[in-house]
Amino acid sequence: MQVRDVMTCQVVTVGPDTSAKDVGAVRAERGFAAVPVVDGGDRLVGIVAEVDVLRDRLPQDPRLHLRRAEDAGAPPPPVLVREVMTEAVRTVESGSDLADVARLVVDHRLRGAPVLDGDRLVGIVSRRDLLRALVRPDDEIRRDLLRLVEGYTGELDAWDVSVAEGVATVRRTRGEPQGPAGSEQRALEALARTVGGVVGVRVP
Repeated sequence: MQVRDVMTCQVVTVGPDTSAKDVGAVRAERGFAAVPVVDGGDRLVGIVAEVDVLRDRLPQDPRLHLRRAEDAGAPPPPVLVREVMTEAVRTVESGSDLADVARLVVDHRLRGAPVLDGDRLVGIVSRRDLLRALVRPDDEIRRDLLRLVEGYTGELDAWDVSVAEGVATVRRTRGEPQGPAGSEQRALEALARTVGGVVGVRVP
């Protein structure tokens, strides 16, 4: 399964010269973990995360901090996105294997990652998107897998496909495998892993 199969395509983006305050308002209202920053050609140039908006933007209340002489004459906080955004962004390609992206998200504790097609931003994949791929109903997974198996082999009514808790089992009920021993099994296992929601495959 590829990132393009589950990613969110309608992405709210901002430009480098957008007000950092406006981005904070968008984040607070929509609950986004981060907002991608793109140039005029939809090329990703950075990302604005929660910490970027919060950093040095909340002055301390002088009533609670009596000794704040060191703050005297301090410059105002940055006002534009280009001044607060993070330029080093972890991205994924739209054709990336979803399993690899899930590993990236877990290993680096990311809430999501911008999705690129070449150098253009085409979507964003979040933890929620990844979870949706895992929690598809078994009946829905079975239907998609059976259609793929029959289409690949060209044999109708020759397969018993069952899915339980995302684990798919594919059994031949009539006819004989074509090609070298084991080739059909390997092909069916690979085919099943392209179906969203499949977490394991058995081809007895």
